Amino acid sequence: MSHQLCQHRRQILPSPVVSAEISALSIIRKNVGKDLSTISMPISLNEPLSMLQRACEELEYSEILDKASTLSDSLDRLLHVAVFAVSGYASSQHRTGRKPFNPMMNETYELIRPDKGFRFIAEKVSHNPLIIAAHAESRNYKYWQCVKMRTKFWGKSMELINEGTFHVTLTGHNDHYTFSKPSSWLRNMIAGNKYIEHVGEMKVVNHSTAEYVVVTFKESTGGSLFTAPKPSNEVVMTAYDKHGAKRRRVVGKWTGVLAEEVDMNPSQLSILWTATPPHIQDPAKYYGFSRFAMELNEITEIEKDSLPKTDARLRPDLRLYEQGYVNDAEQEKIRIEQKQRDRRKELESLGVEWKPRWFRLERDEFAAEPGVIPSSSVEGDRGSPASWQFTGEYWHVRETGQWPSDQFDIW
Repeated sequence: MSHQLCQHRRQILPSPVVSAEISALSIIRKNVGKDLSTISMPISLNEPLSMLQRACEELEYSEILDKASTLSDSLDRLLHVAVFAVSGYASSQHRTGRKPFNPMMNETYELIRPDKGFRFIAEKVSHNPLIIAAHAESRNYKYWQCVKMRTKFWGKSMELINEGTFHVTLTGHNDHYTFSKPSSWLRNMIAGNKYIEHVGEMKVVNHSTAEYVVVTFKESTGGSLFTAPKPSNEVVMTAYDKHGAKRRRVVGKWTGVLAEEVDMNPSQLSILWTATPPHIQDPAKYYGFSRFAMELNEITEIEKDSLPKTDARLRPDLRLYEQGYVNDAEQEKIRIEQKQRDRRKELESLGVEWKPRWFRLERDEFAAEPGVIPSSSVEGDRGSPASWQFTGEYWHVRETGQWPSDQFDIW
């Protein structure tokens, strides 16, 4: 990685939450069961990050993958990749009631972190359905995803759905890992204490060895006619060999600590991961962001004068909202969304198909969700599962500073 800057990064957002958390009831009551990601919402329901930046939060604990690449035992590596997959949920612990900004056509987001040893690029690759693709690389691993984002309201709860496949490969090993994430639920949307929980199972597979881990997220416990259930946040991970025999077990909470039961003995634990506690007294005052999340929209010397005009950091509505100028941000959001609608109509009238720039639709034998990308979408290979995959061109173009001249202004 060419950037060697030891960059000082901010520890707090420019402004605390200014907009009151408005009641979502009047807005989403008439949209029960619908995909809310297709509906324009008041900016007060947002947090000051784009969905592309939110996707980068999966890498907050990227050091787990660095460690995995150093391990010689395949089950040790598999367990670490599974722990990494779960660690991506930790940032959601204090986030309730707000959603990221929907990305615009051709919107991108890059992050170069010399201190963490990776670089990341994401792009919106489909408008309807909303699909984002992302790719990260370091000396020790590669990580990529192609995910269809949906949000649905079901009476008292909101379901956050990520349909798609996450991939990891480790340098020096012939491993290829994939996993798909279960739904997340925002509970008590109408009344009571809001909390988020992740429900269901996640299977992390090493396709090279046929070994796999089943991750089970435990549901809320307790609750009665007069009391609400309490989130358990508990996770149980069981590792199996290629013959389906249980070999390893990890327990803990996605909000705190994950530890392996040594020799499957519950009384002897070896800690594999610990979540970083909030660095400020009242996380809710700053949207429940972790310090890593607070750094994502910052423009440092690494990004200054080097970003394409499509980068999410340059969104005027998001920037104004982060700075606490809610009314101005709302007007900019309305303007930008209308500009996108006008652009789509213009392209349709000209018979021009809008395409993403940095990701290409290709066959993906490991795609676990064939419905995310229609199998007929890949020319010359119809009927095969597919995903949007990084072309590798972004970083080469960034080095030259010669961004494509035909890119229309999306803001």
